[in-house]
Amino acid sequence: MSSDTSARPRSRFGRPVDDGPRASFKQLLPYLLEHKRVLGVVVLLSAIGAGASLAQPALVGQVISKVEAGESLSMIVWLLVALVVVSALISGFQHYLLQRTGTSVVLSARRQLVRRMLRLPIQEFDVRRTGDLVSRVGSDTTLLYAVITQGLVDAIGGALLFVGAIIAMLVIDPVLLGLTVLVIAVSVVTVVSLSGRIRVASRKQQEKVGDLAASVERAISAIRTVRASNATEREIALVEKDAEGAWSMGIQVAKISALVVPVAGIAMQVSFLVVLGVGGFRVASGAIDIASLVSFILFLFLMIMPLGQAFGAINSVNQALGALGRIQEIIALPSENEGDEATSAQASPPVVTDDAISFDDVRFDYPKEAVAVRVEGEPEAEIADLTVLHGVSFGAPRGKRTALVGPSGAGKSTILALIERFYDPTAGVVRLGGVDVRALDREDLRSQIGYVEQDAPVLAGTLRQNLLLGSPNATDEECIAVLHSVNLAEVLDRNPLGLDAAVGEDGVMLSGGERQRLAIARTLLAAPPILLLDESTSSLDGLNEQMLREAIDAVAENRTLIVIAHRLSTVVDSDQIVVLDHGRVVGVGTHSELVASTPLYKELAKHQLLV
Repeated sequence: MSSDTSARPRSRFGRPVDDGPRASFKQLLPYLLEHKRVLGVVVLLSAIGAGASLAQPALVGQVISKVEAGESLSMIVWLLVALVVVSALISGFQHYLLQRTGTSVVLSARRQLVRRMLRLPIQEFDVRRTGDLVSRVGSDTTLLYAVITQGLVDAIGGALLFVGAIIAMLVIDPVLLGLTVLVIAVSVVTVVSLSGRIRVASRKQQEKVGDLAASVERAISAIRTVRASNATEREIALVEKDAEGAWSMGIQVAKISALVVPVAGIAMQVSFLVVLGVGGFRVASGAIDIASLVSFILFLFLMIMPLGQAFGAINSVNQALGALGRIQEIIALPSENEGDEATSAQASPPVVTDDAISFDDVRFDYPKEAVAVRVEGEPEAEIADLTVLHGVSFGAPRGKRTALVGPSGAGKSTILALIERFYDPTAGVVRLGGVDVRALDREDLRSQIGYVEQDAPVLAGTLRQNLLLGSPNATDEECIAVLHSVNLAEVLDRNPLGLDAAVGEDGVMLSGGERQRLAIARTLLAAPPILLLDESTSSLDGLNEQMLREAIDAVAENRTLIVIAHRLSTVVDSDQIVVLDHGRVVGVGTHSELVASTPLYKELAKHQLLV
């Protein structure tokens, strides 16, 4: 059968709407076995508690018999009280252990998920929504808590209670037991038939919650643009639509669960009525005495109670397995470094060169999943991979400044992404010092490169935390010096907290130019041998741009710079300028050479009054 997903309906975010991978109970076991010692204690307590509970109906039967015979009750009564107290104490301690273990299971799942998520290849973040990933770490992992605290281990203790009650009831009256088991069997079949539907519905509900989280994250992250565009009501409507979707799936889960919950109650009521009716007849006929009937009824309640726990456990486990499927979907994805051994084996042999960075006939295609725009309700068109670079070749000499220029969409930022190995080329070779970058460890490669993105993010936190991101051992004096070098002394002076001043979510407490300068300061502080600057001065005024250029010039001595710029005035003095157009190199040289030899560059320079 074809695995093509093109015919599947899709959400408005472009993700296929289907049942998705479902986790099995086997995949849940590692999370439980990580806490096997505590769970073993809980099971032991459950067994002791079950024994204490099972002894109580037998003692009640003896009390009735002694009352009928007119004998003393003191010892039996005190023993019965002791059993009740012991059961309560065991239950309380067991509850604490379960709550603690449930919280620990959630922590383990979140650690594993975050560790995998933050090591995923960059292309995974190109096609996945931030809000949905956050939802998997938050709400999906929380459902694992319910497995521990609302059923699974309780059901183990309940199973002991159930079996013990069955044996006791068999000893008292096999006929009554047979009738009781018949009623219970019907309820068990009903629950099992509904359990699969609960798992599917629960997973879909979590997907809808992920859609909601993505919608909220989208609206909040662009709140100023939303307000300025008078689009607040439209965004509210979109978020409410996803909230209603999550509500609708929640209602479906509730409907199915509502069929499960009454089953235990019905089983108990019918069983009680059967036992009361038939048992009364058997007492009247002399088959059993009244003490035995009372004990049987008490054992019946003890049997029904864990049955309800078992039904709750089935419900909780199926909901958790639906969420665990979404968690495992991320964990099962290969990390960025997985497969590097095979990739390294395919790397080209080193070459002798004076270039710090070189591209040799490099081609790069973005996969269609990353570029396809799908509209819900519309037929999906066949979309080919998007080729961004076509046989790009050039070298960036060591210790020199190379500028990449060209129209938007020419492939300039993609070149920097390939140097950083956010992606690997579809064909051709990218080399660092003559060595194919695929043969290098990613961390070793990136430790030699400082990269300032076009929209370099400022992380929520303080100035110090942002600066130390790439230089965790830098001193306060070094941090202050680099801030002065990019003209951010005013940011330090306007807040008495200095380096501990908060920058706000996404650096909202800084201006656009200040955010850009802070991102550059972060890279300059690390002072790697190679600097990649993508439109690093686009948000700056003339004065700050000049000061920043001086700071970059100071740190760039004996370092290799590759700079992307739309304003040619910032790169005319570069040692080399590479002109790109539609993913192809159309010219390489100095400013004066390119004005004479490359029509596209001459046109760009003419529009910017540089010729």
